[in-house]
Amino acid sequence: MFDYRRSHTCGELRTAHIGQRVTLSGWVHRRRDHGGLIFIDLRDRFGLTQLVFDPQFNSDAHAIANRLRSEWVISVRGEVIPRGSGLENPKLATGTIEVQIDTIEVLSRAKTPPFSICDDQIEVGEEMRLKYRFLDLRRGHIADNLRTRHKAMLAIRRYLDASHFCEVQTPILAKSTPEGARDYLVPSRVHPGTFYALPQSPQIFKQLLMVGGLDRYFQIAACFRDEDLRADRQPEFTQIDIEMSFMTIQDIFPLIEGLMKAIWKACLGKEVHTPFRRMTYADALRDFGTDKPDLRFGMPLVTVSDIAERSDFSVFKEQIAAGGIVKGLCIKGGADLSRKAIDDYTQFVGRFGVKGLAWMKMAQEGLSSNIVKFFSDDLQKELIERTGAEKGDLLFFIADQTDRTNQALDHLRRQIARDRHMINGDHDEFLWVTDFPLFAWNAEEKHLEGAHHPFTAPHPDDFHLLETAPLQARSLAYDLVLNGYELGSGSQRIHDGDLQQKIFELLKLTEEQILRRFGFFVDALKYGTPPHLGMGLGLDRIVMILTGTENIRDVIAFPKTQRASDLMSEAPSEVDPNQLRDLRLLLEEEEARS
Repeated sequence: MFDYRRSHTCGELRTAHIGQRVTLSGWVHRRRDHGGLIFIDLRDRFGLTQLVFDPQFNSDAHAIANRLRSEWVISVRGEVIPRGSGLENPKLATGTIEVQIDTIEVLSRAKTPPFSICDDQIEVGEEMRLKYRFLDLRRGHIADNLRTRHKAMLAIRRYLDASHFCEVQTPILAKSTPEGARDYLVPSRVHPGTFYALPQSPQIFKQLLMVGGLDRYFQIAACFRDEDLRADRQPEFTQIDIEMSFMTIQDIFPLIEGLMKAIWKACLGKEVHTPFRRMTYADALRDFGTDKPDLRFGMPLVTVSDIAERSDFSVFKEQIAAGGIVKGLCIKGGADLSRKAIDDYTQFVGRFGVKGLAWMKMAQEGLSSNIVKFFSDDLQKELIERTGAEKGDLLFFIADQTDRTNQALDHLRRQIARDRHMINGDHDEFLWVTDFPLFAWNAEEKHLEGAHHPFTAPHPDDFHLLETAPLQARSLAYDLVLNGYELGSGSQRIHDGDLQQKIFELLKLTEEQILRRFGFFVDALKYGTPPHLGMGLGLDRIVMILTGTENIRDVIAFPKTQRASDLMSEAPSEVDPNQLRDLRLLLEEEEARS
């Protein structure tokens, strides 16, 4: 049998290897016939090496090379020789040498691929790429991303190990505790009629590890959520999960900042400057309309409801009277925007449910537009001062309910920044967002729900609001944001059993519900629980930013589509009826027939 073990990889050979006899194995990347001489670019994950087959040197090897086709797997032996003068390829690490082949073995043949492997610049539809993911990996781009992912994971483990954290694997088959997104359920054959749930996060288990005295825990954890998907979401994702005891927010912030420094250094060779900026949730919504603002550019939002209320512009006044808000932004130099561009932006914000986009341009003599006449000279001066408008600037305003206005202006701000090239792609802006609300109101079910999760500690300054004004109470929750993406969330946890019971009561959970969902956890709190806190960071999203892609599927080896399906393996799929019978499950169609 031909010994296909490599003496070198296809990215390894240099001028220093000239004269050496080597064995290479890999895929046929390109084949070129130059009037007798045949050149093959041989590829493995480490790079490319040019092979030369000369009929005068070895006619048998040349004859085999003449039959080779793209993506055949071969193993070759030969001597490293210099490339001819002027024929070097500076774009290749191996571009100064080639290997003259005297022995070749075809290890496996390949069908013609459904898309080009050797040219990853050719656009291929995502469905085709996902169906043939094993071929897409060979094109290089996805494999490069996976290598970056590997570097990030290695940096995470090294950093947290040096910080005295212990990596622990928590259960994949767990109890369903429905909070937030839907669980993926797994039926039990041994216990008919019962189900496991795949974890949305290791939240309860990592808190139990703190109860158990582990003190500092981390895990690169597989998590699952049965939710509607977006470009930056997957039904199964990977979380950097961290928890630690006897620490406060002032301790975890520098720890996570150091982790980001380690990841960016390992993957990009870039220095991350610390400490990160901090901003309260209320200030983020006020100034940027979102709790995950992109701070790589300016253009903050400005509330002008008080000015608009004193104007004669009925559209603004009606929205304010209906409980809405008037808010805007100033585009520096934006007066050069055409009326068509303004109309396009008006259509853009309409996608978010707002009814229009008002505008004013700052000319030499002052503000101008078809609505300026509704504002007195004094009100115009107030607008100019409030927005910081200068000659050549453009003001946009939206009047609507607060949530819709914030959402529309947040997206408008980002779109304008992209269109006007205001974003420095080489610059990263990390941000801590703090003081999130403790509760949110579930309008459909008419009760409070945890804004983060029910184990989040209230802000100590807001304990008095729990009974009288719970929706005004802040929590000790925090998010890490980067360039407009939420990287992760965390909080100080409740370690007092009485306070945890109080929060459950405010959430209108009955004793039966508490026992059924969280009984084992509530019981653990009775046995001496240390103060603890932690967070979960989205590894997939971090790698997405590191690699410069906007599609999270580009950093996952075998991702799902936006419909949560695997086009390659055709999952989810029907299963054998015997499997359903073993699980004592009956599908609706079968039940209707029975």
